[in-house]
Amino acid sequence: MIPTRLRTEAANALLERFREVRGHSLDLAAPLSVEDQGIQSMPDASPTKWHMAHTTWFFESVLLAPHLAGYRVFDPHFHYLFNSYYEALGPRHPRPQRGLLTRPSLAQVHAYRAHVDAAVQRLLEQAADDAWPAVRSILTLGLHHEQQHQELIVTDILHALSCHPLLPAYRPSTGASLRLAAAPSDVKWIEHGGGMVHIGHEGDGFSFDNETPRHTALLHPHAVANRLVTCGEYARFIADGGYRRAALWLSDGWAMVQAQGWQAPAYWLAEDDPRLMAHQPAAPGWQIYGLHGVRAMQPEAPVAQLSFYEAAAYAEWAGARLPTEFEWEAACGAPGITQMSGHVWQWTRSSYDPYPGFRPLPGVAAEYNGKFMVGQVVLRGGSVATPVGHTRPSYRNFFPPAARWQFSGLRLAKDL
Repeated sequence: MIPTRLRTEAANALLERFREVRGHSLDLAAPLSVEDQGIQSMPDASPTKWHMAHTTWFFESVLLAPHLAGYRVFDPHFHYLFNSYYEALGPRHPRPQRGLLTRPSLAQVHAYRAHVDAAVQRLLEQAADDAWPAVRSILTLGLHHEQQHQELIVTDILHALSCHPLLPAYRPSTGASLRLAAAPSDVKWIEHGGGMVHIGHEGDGFSFDNETPRHTALLHPHAVANRLVTCGEYARFIADGGYRRAALWLSDGWAMVQAQGWQAPAYWLAEDDPRLMAHQPAAPGWQIYGLHGVRAMQPEAPVAQLSFYEAAAYAEWAGARLPTEFEWEAACGAPGITQMSGHVWQWTRSSYDPYPGFRPLPGVAAEYNGKFMVGQVVLRGGSVATPVGHTRPSYRNFFPPAARWQFSGLRLAKDL
């Protein structure tokens, strides 16, 4: 049994962390109007208002309802409206129709958050000693879950605003942390002689179940680029006919190029693009729409908003390949390696599969990761939209190979 003093200190620290994370969600939504927060621009994205309610629903349904005696739900209809994909918790509103949820209002969603936040504080003050381990574990998972949705708040609204003819900025360009930093000028190759390496999470800190169990993987001799591929380098791929040369593309990727008319990464604007000319004088060269509006392409900045197919085609053009997720993790901490996190998520050549001996989390949280382990590709690292401190070298993000509304880019690898 945990001594009372230590239990109180742990509960107070967790409550402070809870308030910090919950407050950050509100900060991210602050630049957005009520109308902004209700829009859904595609089935893969969700309205900001929905993200704010769903993360609250998670705490209410998974933490409070089972563990806080006498808890009264804020509104029983919310259980249906804001469940995402948890079959064990019942039916839910269809994902592609979340933008139709004009009610509840944004003010009601904020009241819902306040109601649940107060109840979480009561739970931390009242939880019995035998319930404390479960409460701490679920609350910690819920905080990391909310941080995932904080990134989605940013990337989803960026996609929505990119559909607006005036291409408005999410926020003014004062937020340096939301800009992609320049890469070192020269590419250097970090060589690895191959052999068995340890992969996956270790230690007592938090991890998602898909990062476990820690295990060994066999690497063949290879090298990984010390930095990310830049916008300038990717522009040369475009200029060399990269989007017109079928031989560079995987078959499914080439089909997407043809079907979707891809000619550049998402949010890249040629100087004769009508959207660009409609709201500012034409500027020479590529322009890129981002969180701070339209800006001239920075050649040294990491390229972003790439699908896996585009990343793989560029690697083929460059005479290289994408690293496996195991090569990427083995490169973490290597002398000379840079830009491993905080810029763009980095596509790997690894499909999103369970590790040997994988077991999902117990209870409702079993649906968190495991059931998505098919048809997706692993990305590693973390982006400018990822909350600070949320990721670690073993963190496994995953998306379908055609997804490109995230801050996703690449680094190169090659065989030795």
